[in-house]
Amino acid sequence: MLVQHEKARLQDGGEYYFVVLAALFWGLSGGIGGILMADGWDAFVVSFYRGVIGLLCVLIWLILRPQSSGLTKCRLWFWSVIAGVGVAGNFSFYFLSIAHGSVAVAVTLIYSAPVFVYLVSFALRLESLTPLKWAAIAVVIFSVVLLTQIYDVGASGVTAVGVGAGLLAGLSYAIFIFGFKYAAPHGSPQAILSIALTVLVTILIWPSDVGQTVAVLSTPDWPLFAVLGVLGAGLSFVLYIISLNHTAPAVASVVAMIEPATATLFGVVVLSETLVGPQILGMGLILVTVTALSVFSSSGRPPPDRTTSWLAF
Repeated sequence: MLVQHEKARLQDGGEYYFVVLAALFWGLSGGIGGILMADGWDAFVVSFYRGVIGLLCVLIWLILRPQSSGLTKCRLWFWSVIAGVGVAGNFSFYFLSIAHGSVAVAVTLIYSAPVFVYLVSFALRLESLTPLKWAAIAVVIFSVVLLTQIYDVGASGVTAVGVGAGLLAGLSYAIFIFGFKYAAPHGSPQAILSIALTVLVTILIWPSDVGQTVAVLSTPDWPLFAVLGVLGAGLSFVLYIISLNHTAPAVASVVAMIEPATATLFGVVVLSETLVGPQILGMGLILVTVTALSVFSSSGRPPPDRTTSWLAF
């Protein structure tokens, strides 16, 4: 079995191997989605098939490892549905942001999701207010202004719709994080992801263009859809969760910077996107600040339960 086969390698120093692959796959998925939408495919259709194919991968994982699934628990279903709403919004708003802006801007805005998590945590009194956290949030907000050039909407191909969708994608990811976090004590990750992705498919079938949804089944582009689903929603989740049984969340937060770096490089090299100086500065500030905030938060807490450690920001 995949998990057992890799355990020895993980314990022998390859504990970052799966985290790197997962982050790389997530980064590539943004670029692949960009290619599909540049070919005329609707953002909701691309998101729908990313979820469908990812669901098939996660169901295989659940079938192979059905132990302690928790599928009979009501709380697991409730919070998994919340997580599903979040991931549906994340996928769809992410690709909408790419369609109306660029891969680099969209993926960086999503990477600011921990800020939304902290803001919600502050509102719910789940996190204490500290000067460092407020400073980090202020830096990220300032960096978003630089990255999106919101003071000059329309500059460098960034639109108001692209910026709004990118921020909503980050907010949706925060909802997914909270849903998964509260579902995790009641069942296995593969069970939660199976429910969440089923909810995603159920939601996204409605706004998706019917003609395009059917056309995907016979299009020459179907290999791209398959790769997008496997890398962007199936295998990446499995690899990342498995790796965090052997990798500290703080380390994983740093390694996960491969995702925006990969997506940005893909956008610039393959999709011929361009970034100006302030955008590059804003992107760098967001990546460094969010990663530092993640590392600081993880180092200041006792070791988390490994079933939920990948959610630690």
